[in-house]
This record gives sequence, structure tokens and C-alpha cells, in this order.
Amino acid sequence: MTDTTDAPNWEFKERDIAILRELTRNPQLSSRELTTILAEEYDIEVSHVTVSESIREMRNEGVFREAIIPNEEYYIFGLFEFKFNPEHFADSWRAAMEYIRDDPNTLFYFLSDGEYQWKTVMMFPNREAESRWIHEFYKEHGDVIDNIRNSVVHNVLKFRTDPEIFEGLDDEYRK
Repeated sequence: MTDTTDAPNWEFKERDIAILRELTRNPQLSSRELTTILAEEYDIEVSHVTVSESIREMRNEGVFREAIIPNEEYYIFGLFEFKFNPEHFADSWRAAMEYIRDDPNTLFYFLSDGEYQWKTVMMFPNREAESRWIHEFYKEHGDVIDNIRNSVVHNVLKFRTDPEIFEGLDDEYRK
């Protein structure tokens, strides 16, 4: 269902966590700049080749994803919740799910527990485009959807990952 197959199989080293933290602060850092930061800030002495290999291996293993996310000033965001029509669910769910998942307006797509629903954070250039999308989705997949509830996301106050999220990551995965 998702664009990943398995959870990463990675044993975190202190160096890896420091690299993730620094790339979160500034994704444009070169491996040479990271090598300097590792030495000065973390007292970790490694070559820039080792740093580069570590980044490549973590990327290949799926430890982190690289995504281009446009500045929130360019788009409007909406939280969409899809309630199902059980009468047509068995026959139509997959096409509707793939339509949402593969749509270029979809930024983040997930399932929630409680009352089982699909939810997505979507971005549009304006409210008219958002309204057109809802109209077209109902035309195409209205048989499986009982209701779309969309909430306007405005005044985005935080739109980033903080480096501190990686603190304790090595301890968490050694359990």
C-alpha cells in the first residue's frame, strides 16, 4: 500500500545520528562540511569519504527519505478525511485509494484508527483548484466514498523537522 516495502534494517552509530541531525538543520551541507561539524561539535573524527558513504548507505537502506517540499507560501493546504460507503467498498476501494495516493496534490497520505478512514494532507495552488479536485474525485470515485470532510489548514506555524528528534535514536533501536 505504501511506497516502502520494509522498515530499514540499520544499526545506528553516534556518527549516523549526528549526520541526520546536521542534515536536518541544513540539507545542503557537503560531506566535507559535515566532517568538520562532526569533529568540532561531536568530537567524531572521520573522513569526508566515510561521511559520504554513510549518507549514501542510510539513503539506500531507507533510514531517511528525501523529498522536495515547496515553501508553504506557494500553496494552500487541506486535511481531507474520507468516509466510506460500505456498499461499494469491496469493488471500488483500490482504485480510489490509488487515485488519492498517486495524485500530485497529495503531500501526506495515511490511515487512521478509531473510525477507519483514509486521511491526507493535500496542497493546491488555490481554493478553486481544491474545489475542482473534490468535484472530480466524487465524479470518479463517489460510489466508494460516503463523505469527504476537508479542513482548511491555514497559518502554518511550523513546517520542518527539528534535529532533536534524533536524540536517543540509537538507544531506541537497540532495545
